[in-house]
Amino acid sequence: MSNLFRKKPIEAFQAEMKKSGLNRVLTKWGLTSLGIGAIIGGGIFTLTGIAAHDFAGPALALSFVIAGIGCMFASLCYAEFASVLPVEGSAYSYAYGTIGELFAWFIGWNLILEYMMGATTVAVAWSGYFVKLLHLFHVDFPIWLCNDLATATEKCTAAGLAIPSFAFNLPAFIITWIVTAILVKGIKEAASTNNIIVIVKIAVVLFVIIVGAFYINTANWHPFIPDEVKTITDGVEHVKFGFGGVLTAATIVFFAYIGFDAVSTQAGEAINPKKDVPFAIVASLVVCTILYILVSLVLTGMVRYDQLDKAAPVASAFSGIGLNWAVFFITIAATAGLTSVMLVMMLGQTRIFLGMAKDGLLPKGLFGTLHPKFKTPYRSTLLVGAIISIIASITPIEKISEMCSMGTLLAFGMVCVAVMILRYKKPELERPYKTPAVYLVGTLGVSFNLFLMKFVRPETWVAFLIWGAIGIIVYFLYSRKSSNLNNPDYKP
Repeated sequence: MSNLFRKKPIEAFQAEMKKSGLNRVLTKWGLTSLGIGAIIGGGIFTLTGIAAHDFAGPALALSFVIAGIGCMFASLCYAEFASVLPVEGSAYSYAYGTIGELFAWFIGWNLILEYMMGATTVAVAWSGYFVKLLHLFHVDFPIWLCNDLATATEKCTAAGLAIPSFAFNLPAFIITWIVTAILVKGIKEAASTNNIIVIVKIAVVLFVIIVGAFYINTANWHPFIPDEVKTITDGVEHVKFGFGGVLTAATIVFFAYIGFDAVSTQAGEAINPKKDVPFAIVASLVVCTILYILVSLVLTGMVRYDQLDKAAPVASAFSGIGLNWAVFFITIAATAGLTSVMLVMMLGQTRIFLGMAKDGLLPKGLFGTLHPKFKTPYRSTLLVGAIISIIASITPIEKISEMCSMGTLLAFGMVCVAVMILRYKKPELERPYKTPAVYLVGTLGVSFNLFLMKFVRPETWVAFLIWGAIGIIVYFLYSRKSSNLNNPDYKP
C-alpha cells in the first residue's frame, strides 16, 4: 500500500527541467497568448448556445461568473505549483510530487478527458462554423457528411428529409489532422500560428461586445433566470433553468476556462518558466473571464435565449437581428479561432503524456520519444490526432463537452489540495510565486469544484466512473510495475 502513495522527489522534477530536450522559445506574452488562445474559442463560439438555450437562459452570464470564481481559486494554486515545478506534466506532476503516485496517475488519466475531449469538442464546433462559412458562399455540405449520426438524424427529421443510415463529420476529421501536422512540426511554428489567430479572435470578441451592445433589447433578459423545469428521460431526472439550471450550465461552460491549465503544460518550453508561467496563468484567466461575461450578456440581450443556435450562437445572434454582413466576419474569425483552441488542447495533451512517459507510467517508446529534428513528441501527437479525429467524426458535441468538464473539475480540485500539502510539508522550497491565503484559497477551490461536480448530469457521472475504473485497471496492470520509482537505482 505504501507504494501507492510514493512520491517523486521535488529534486527529480528540477533535474528533469534542466534536460527536458524541448526547445525553450516561449516568452511571458507567448505563454499568455497560448492561454487566451485556448480559453477564447469553444466557450464563446459554441457552448454559450448550448448552456443558454437548454439550461441557464439569460442567466448564462451568472454561470460564467460562478465558473470563473471556481477557476480563479484553482489558477492561483496552479500558479504557485508552476513556479515550484515548471515541468510539462501540469496537475499530474504537481500531484506526483505531493500526494502520491496513484493520485497522480488518476489525475493524469482524467486530464485525458480534459484535453483530448476538449480538443474533440472544439473539432465538432469548428465543423459547425466551417459549414456555416461555406453556406455563406452558397456551398452546402450534405447533412450526413458534417454531423454525427444522432445529430444528422435530428436535423433531417426537422427538415423533412430522409433519415440517413450513416453519418461522418468530415470537416472535424480533416481539421484535426491539419492541427496534428502543425504540432508535429514544432512548438515555435505552433505558437506563431496561435499568436496570429489570437489577435483575430480578440478583435472579433471586442467587435461582438461593442457592436452587439447597440442592439440589446433588455426585454430579452426577462425573466433573467427562467422558471425551473424538470424532465425525466429514461428514468433520469434533468433540471433545466432555475438556479439548478444555472449551476448545470456552469459545469458545461467550465470547459471554456481550461486554457489557463494548458499554460502550465508548456513550462518545459518556456524561457523563464518560474516567473512567466504564473503570470500567464492568471493574466489569461482574468482577461477571458471579463470577455466571457460581457459576450454572454450581449448575446442573450440581442435575441431570446431559446432562439440561439446551439451550434453557432454568436453568428445566429447577429443574423437574428438582420446584421448579415457581420455574420460573415464572425464566422471566419470563429473558424480560425477554434483552430487555435484545438492546437493548444492537443499540445497540452501530448506534453502530459510526455511527463507520464518520463516517469515510466506510460510506454516511453510511444509517448516519450522526441522527433530528432523537430524536438516534439511526434508519436503521441499522431496517436492523439487519430483518436480525436475518429471521436469527433461520430459523437455529439454535448456528450463530449461534459466529459471534458468532469476531468477538469477533478484536476482543479486535486491541485488545490496538493498545493496546501506541499506548503505544509516543504515550506523551505523556493516559491517565486506564492498563492495568497493558501489554506483559505485552496479549501475554497476544492469545495467549489466538488460542488459543481454535483450538478453534472447523471449519465456523465456514469461515463466518468467507467473511465476512472479503466484507468485504475491500467495502473495496476502496467503503470505501477513500470514506474521509475520501482527502480532503486533510478536517477533523473
